[in-house]
Amino acid sequence: MTSSHSPLKPNAVIGIVGGGQLGRMSAIAAARLGFRTHILTTEANGPAAQVSHAVTCGKYDDPTALDAFASAVDVVTFEFENISADALDLLAKHCPVHPSGHILRISQDRLAEKTFFASAGIPLAPWHAVTDEKTLHEAAEKVGLPLILKTTRNGYDGKGQRRVHHIHDLEEAFNALAPHPLVAEGMVDFACEISVMVVRSADGTVRCFDPALNRHWNGILDLTLAPAPIDPSIAAQAVKLATTIAEKLELVGILGVEMFVDRTGNLLVNEMAPRPHNSGHWTMNACPQDQFDMHIRAVAGLPLPHAVRHSDAIMKNLVGPEDMALLPQIMASQGFIPHLYGKAEARVGRKMGHVNILFPYGALPGNLGIQDALGPLATKTAAPEPEED
Repeated sequence: MTSSHSPLKPNAVIGIVGGGQLGRMSAIAAARLGFRTHILTTEANGPAAQVSHAVTCGKYDDPTALDAFASAVDVVTFEFENISADALDLLAKHCPVHPSGHILRISQDRLAEKTFFASAGIPLAPWHAVTDEKTLHEAAEKVGLPLILKTTRNGYDGKGQRRVHHIHDLEEAFNALAPHPLVAEGMVDFACEISVMVVRSADGTVRCFDPALNRHWNGILDLTLAPAPIDPSIAAQAVKLATTIAEKLELVGILGVEMFVDRTGNLLVNEMAPRPHNSGHWTMNACPQDQFDMHIRAVAGLPLPHAVRHSDAIMKNLVGPEDMALLPQIMASQGFIPHLYGKAEARVGRKMGHVNILFPYGALPGNLGIQDALGPLATKTAAPEPEED
C-alpha cells in the first residue's frame, strides 16, 4: 500500500469512483500532471471513461468489482457522492482513499452534515430533524413558515425537496418525500448564494479559491461569477469558514462549500460536497491551477501552490437540448471557452457542458455587461430567477 503522505511518482494510477463529467475533468488534470487514471463506473462509455487509461465496469457496492479496481490503482478518489461509504472503506484496505469514507458519510446525509456543522460552530439557517408527524409540527413551530422539507440523502439540482408555505400543506409534503427521516429548513431572506472551493493536503496545507457567486434556474446552477461581487470582509469570512470545515474534517482533497449571504451581510452555510464542484468550473481558465489540478495534487501528495486567479470569469452551464441547440453559435462566439462532457444524449435538465468567459483581473462587468458577454446564451439568464432555497 502506498503511504498517504508519500507523493505519487509519475505514471502512478489514480482510481476515480464514478464516470461522470467531474471524473472526466479530474482525469484530464491527472494526465497533465503525469498520472494515469482508472475509472470505476457503471457506464462503459461515459464522460470519464472516454479520457481515462483504464475502466472497470461494475456496481459501486460490488465486492468483486471493488477488489479488481483496488488492485489496479495506487490511490482512490471519487467524483460524486451517491456511492457507498462502506465501499470506500473496503477500498481503503488496499490503498489510500481521499477524501475518506468518514467525510462522505457526513456529506451525503443532511442530518449528519448539519450536526457536524453545528458541532464545529458553523452558522446555519434554522433547521429541525423530521421523523414523524409530531416532529414535523415541531419543526414548523421551531423554524417557522414558510420552510423547505428535504430528504436527507440523494438530493441534488433541486430534487428531493418541497416548499411548505401553509400549515395545512405540511403532511402532504411529508408524505410526498421519501425516504424518511427528512430535514426541515427555515427559508432564508438571502441576498445571494456564494461558494468556496477549499483544498487541503495530508500535511495540513489549506488553499482556498476566491468565493464565487451562483445563480440558479429551475433548481439547477445556471451561472457562476468569479469573484463574487460582495464586500471583501464577507469574502474573507467565507474563506475562513471553508478553511475551518476542511480542517475539522481533516480533509485530503477538494471540498465545495455553499453559503448564503443574508440581507444583513451574515453568512449561513448551506451544504458541502467533498469533490470538485460545478461552481468551481470557472477556475479551469481563470487560474494557473484549477480546482481539478489542486484536487489531484492533494490526492497524489504533491505540493499545493496558492489558489490564485489571473482573470475574472463567468461560468455558464450548458443544460439540456435547448442549450446544445446553440452549439454552432457557441463555437463561433469570440471569447467563449467551451468545455463539453461527451454525453451522447441531451436530456432536459442534463448538464452537457459549460462555457467560461474571461475578463481582465478586477473587471468583471455588472448585470448588463454580463448579458452582453453571454451573447446567444443570455436569454434564459436575463429572465427573472425563481425563488431559491
